[in-house]
Amino acid sequence: MNELITKKNFWDTIYQEKSTIELGWFQEVPATSLDLIKSAGIAKNAKIIDVGGGDSFLVDHLLELGYLNITVLDLSESAIERAKERLGTKGSNVNWICSDIRDFNTDEKFDLWHDRACFHFLIDNADIQVYVSKVNQFLNEKGTVVLGTFSRTGPKKCSGLSIRQYNSTTITQNFTQNFCVEQSIEAIHITPSLARQNYVFCSLKRITK
Repeated sequence: MNELITKKNFWDTIYQEKSTIELGWFQEVPATSLDLIKSAGIAKNAKIIDVGGGDSFLVDHLLELGYLNITVLDLSESAIERAKERLGTKGSNVNWICSDIRDFNTDEKFDLWHDRACFHFLIDNADIQVYVSKVNQFLNEKGTVVLGTFSRTGPKKCSGLSIRQYNSTTITQNFTQNFCVEQSIEAIHITPSLARQNYVFCSLKRITK
């Protein structure tokens, strides 16, 4: 069984065995992400992609705010199906993509790239470089990246998997060639089991050369 199938099965099993509100990353209102997206000042018809969005409620809130062009990408088909079922007809215009971000390909160019807690699962430097190359390839000129990861004082694992911890400096070091930092925020996430998890979020603006 290859790595992709193994990871897909791993995440599908989690989403099949736990309800949305039992997941450690569950947020009824993803306030930090929403604040940073609003701060980006993009138009309601701007193209937004939520990488690793799963069945996150971010898409619900973006739709309620009037954003019209949303793509949700996740490795787990079970997560995507659950989000589609929850949204019903409200999600009919959302572009749902089941893919590993490392294999993702599209003809689209996005105005805003959002990722809360997908990036920190990339352990190998080669995978991180692939991710950054995808951002550079699929983000429009003057586009914005909103990226959230576990901080240096946050958990060292998630769902039993190792992650990379970051601070604002180490996040931005991966994107310094083509981006400048607009905002950096440290946030505390309270899980459904009332555990405290420290996150760092960065908003990065693409530089037009």
